[in-house]
Amino acid sequence: MTQVETVAGAMARWFFHAHEAGRFAAGPQGRRAAAEAIADVLGCLYAGRGDVTVQRTASVVPQGSGSAALITGGAADAAFAAMLNATAAHVLDFDDNFLPGMSHASAVILPALLAVAGPKTRGPDLIDAYLVALQAQAFVGAGLGGAHYTAGWHGTSTVGSVGTAAGVAWLLGADEEALRRSLTLACSFACGTKGQFGTPAKPFHAGLAARNAVEAARLAIAGLDGHAQAFEGPQGLAEMFRGEGTPGYAVEQIRDTRLHIIESVGLAPKLHPCCGSTHLIIDALGDLRARHAIDPDRITRIETHVGIANRRNLPYSLPENEMEARFSMHYCLARALRRGRTELADFTPEAVLRLRDDPLAKCLELTSYSPQEEAACPPGKRLPHILRLHFADGTVLQAERRAANGTLDHPFPEGAMRDKFTDCCAGASWAGPLYDALADLDSWPDLTPAAVLFGGSHSPH
Repeated sequence: MTQVETVAGAMARWFFHAHEAGRFAAGPQGRRAAAEAIADVLGCLYAGRGDVTVQRTASVVPQGSGSAALITGGAADAAFAAMLNATAAHVLDFDDNFLPGMSHASAVILPALLAVAGPKTRGPDLIDAYLVALQAQAFVGAGLGGAHYTAGWHGTSTVGSVGTAAGVAWLLGADEEALRRSLTLACSFACGTKGQFGTPAKPFHAGLAARNAVEAARLAIAGLDGHAQAFEGPQGLAEMFRGEGTPGYAVEQIRDTRLHIIESVGLAPKLHPCCGSTHLIIDALGDLRARHAIDPDRITRIETHVGIANRRNLPYSLPENEMEARFSMHYCLARALRRGRTELADFTPEAVLRLRDDPLAKCLELTSYSPQEEAACPPGKRLPHILRLHFADGTVLQAERRAANGTLDHPFPEGAMRDKFTDCCAGASWAGPLYDALADLDSWPDLTPAAVLFGGSHSPH
């Protein structure tokens, strides 16, 4: 009898067969993109180390339980280190978005990989494992579709837990069968709803996902297994985490994938330290500024029109604190109008209390497309986010965006990511040289150069 190939089996087979064929490792451009993503999230990880959410999380981590470095100092078991460091990487909401996984991919992947890396882990090993985890998140996300996210699931901790487990298993030396087991087990770790947005639990979702990935991979390598059809079977991931219009999984789509997701779609790194659901509107404002002289004090009405999920991600019109401010279109766009950009200094408790009553925020309207309009949008396409500015003299300026700056079709200006990294590292003398060195991560014989981020007393593994 011919055995039916499962989704988990197809994913595991793709990684091993594609690696043998030199495909999954992407090309030089894809590997450079992976190194850039790793550098970006390292900066976010360092910048988040002092946040109160991170400090409170650190207070329950058992120090000395292992050798994996903590961004707050000391070391712990790999699962705890992954949890704490991923929380720090995501706490400022400055880390990248990954649309295929509906996730903050790198904030989960890198801390999990660093936690299990050994003293002999080379730069290219880290990039390989990162690429496995990223592609796995894309495979997992494809079966759930955008409906999963619109329904209220937080892809960072659902898709992120599952996909990242594959990368951790790869770095730990799993064979094809153990990697398959890591994926089936990780389905039982998927968790987290977007009802937590604007609270400390939201960045902690990244921590949970990284911890889950480490635990699922370790258990799989020890021989523990889940249901062979944990993705596509009855009461499996697709059925239980579905939204309206969830596509489901197709082994053929996995098997027929030829180009790594980092080259075909890519990541969406950020220059705005706030929820990605605000970014197309903020970038549309930048487009208007490039063409017009805009006096914010002459604006009488602001219309913003976004997707349903984006609207639901931004529930705070009058934020009470910095967490809520990151999920407030009203606050974020008002800051961008006043300053020409948003920056980390806009998202402190003091800044929010001082700035949240800006008249610009009070004249902003946030609306979304209807379910029917979104359902009519062709697969693979995206409805534009629309910004309209109304002025006292009757002038109306409009701009729309389908993709944010930082994506493959809208790359950042030269040097922007380096500047972001050095800002995240508070201008430390080692920041610029480290960022430049990370461009050559594929040639690092070990990960020792990154130890400076962890105080130098522990290597990142």
